[in-house]
Amino acid sequence: MQAIHITEHGDPTVLKVVDLPRPEPGPGEVLLRVLGVSVNHLDLWLRRGIPGLDIPLPRIPGCDGAGEVVARGEGVSDPDLEVGQSVMLEPGFRTGGPAAGAPGVDPHELDHLEEDYGIRGEHCDGFNAEYVVLPATHLLPLPDGVDVHAAAAAPLVFLTAWGLVHSRGQVRSGERVLVLAGSSGVGSAAIQVARAAGAEVLATAGSDEKAALARELGAIQVVDHYDPEWPKQIRQWTGGQGVDLVVEHVGSATWSGSMRCLARKGRLVTCGATTGAKVDLVLRHLFIKNLSVLGSTMGPRSALPQIIRNIAEGIFAPVVDRVLPLSEVAQAHRLLEDKAVLGKIVLVPGS
Repeated sequence: MQAIHITEHGDPTVLKVVDLPRPEPGPGEVLLRVLGVSVNHLDLWLRRGIPGLDIPLPRIPGCDGAGEVVARGEGVSDPDLEVGQSVMLEPGFRTGGPAAGAPGVDPHELDHLEEDYGIRGEHCDGFNAEYVVLPATHLLPLPDGVDVHAAAAAPLVFLTAWGLVHSRGQVRSGERVLVLAGSSGVGSAAIQVARAAGAEVLATAGSDEKAALARELGAIQVVDHYDPEWPKQIRQWTGGQGVDLVVEHVGSATWSGSMRCLARKGRLVTCGATTGAKVDLVLRHLFIKNLSVLGSTMGPRSALPQIIRNIAEGIFAPVVDRVLPLSEVAQAHRLLEDKAVLGKIVLVPGS
């Protein structure tokens, strides 16, 4: 089967198309034909080398996607996972302790066991391949009518957005939420998650086209984050009060502006550092305004069924910039690095 290997860290040229044996499902596992796998910033970090993390190479990247059931291993009898069924591929997995779906294990209890948490494509091989094997417990059947490419673009960013907005941000209906980089994968999902929660959503974007997408997704105001005065515009739009919640995933380039946008008792929640991990924090602003700064990684796996239902009902709309053959993975990485993507790129193996 066709797969992508990272054999060394570097620019997109280190992504190699290789031929590997097709895997076989073991007990409790399912063999899937990959119908689409999305490209995330995590893939770029994996390829470049994540500081402080020694990842064994070669590694198959790809954090999330959609697939079709090809064969079932011993003990898999779930009627929702018949051969031919389209499914969403869960990006997270347990790295130790009882597995999801094991007897006596409440899957909701696994949401917060961070010490045992891993992400596919980072802590193990991912989905940049024609076929993959996964535990049956980590597959979610797709309702009829859900586009598989949209489903492939959804898991990581919508689960991350859910964690940012709900789990850590504790958003409430009627609050003002500012989403940084609203046309990105996480940003486009966060706008929709916050809007569905009843929040008034503002966003930043880096071009007219990206701003138009953020408005289409539900942002009532969008500011150019390359304009040095963008935090002032946010405060003006809120009558000088600021926003209750900032969804920050850009890093050092926008951090100080994001902090200035917060209202008294506001919360900033962050999941990324694309433009740099070191930021300045003015402590007197933090304690005088009673601000909260929160970190978030991914989100609760128990939210995935609701995310799928919202996609099926048209409440959430994953943004797919383009669909490319898996063999063009290097081009997909270049486009994402060049900020030339609205939402997500989806790669299709075997095309």
